[in-house]
Amino acid sequence: MKRSELVTYLDAYLEVASFEGIDRSMNSLVVGPLDREVHTVAFAVDACQAVFEGAIEAGADLLVVHHGLFWGQPLAVCGPHYTRLKTLIEGNLDVYAAHLPLDAHSEVGNNITIARKLGLQDIQGFAEHKGRMLGFKGTLADGRSAEWISARLGFKNPLILPFGDKVIHRVGIVSGGASSDVLAALSDDLDCFITGEFEHQYYHDAAEGGITVIAGGHYVTETFGPLALMEHIRETFSLNVVFVANPTGL
Repeated sequence: MKRSELVTYLDAYLEVASFEGIDRSMNSLVVGPLDREVHTVAFAVDACQAVFEGAIEAGADLLVVHHGLFWGQPLAVCGPHYTRLKTLIEGNLDVYAAHLPLDAHSEVGNNITIARKLGLQDIQGFAEHKGRMLGFKGTLADGRSAEWISARLGFKNPLILPFGDKVIHRVGIVSGGASSDVLAALSDDLDCFITGEFEHQYYHDAAEGGITVIAGGHYVTETFGPLALMEHIRETFSLNVVFVANPTGL
């Protein structure tokens, strides 16, 4: 399959153009020579040296990441950034980034995938960011504990702030570093807010608002989207796919 065909598909499927001006990440193809054939696509959370080396070792032609290489400002090609680009060029590995498009997506995004993993019902958009809903909220019909939710999502050492009811029904989800969205969860009268990492400055909002917060880790909560997108590409095209894990513990 031509890389240009796959990139065109990903751009449309993830609605990349609709995030221009609201996402500081440079999305879509960010590293790549002239158009060429793609046979193996790697997926990962972060664009980093260890992931690049893993993708090259797996024989990938294209790497799709959630956290890309460029974040809204010029970056000198020196130090680690030079090494990363040198590795990509010498390893003949192209890079495609999808930041907010892979958070907000209603089929393969981080947040919808977490919601479905929990079996939430009545799923709706949640937590507006510059006119776009990035997260999702829904209801656990039977009611569950924070510990059950954490185990269900595979969180190994989650931060749990148990300020709400022990039996959780109404849940809001925004993966990664989305502490401020606890305010949206409080506004929507939710029982529980799930994110990746939680900042000190919102502790008292959660405590005084009486909501349970589960922070499962920035990296872990943002594996859900890349893995779901990987399966979608596997099912849609005759391409080999591989996930390159590089957990940070954060």
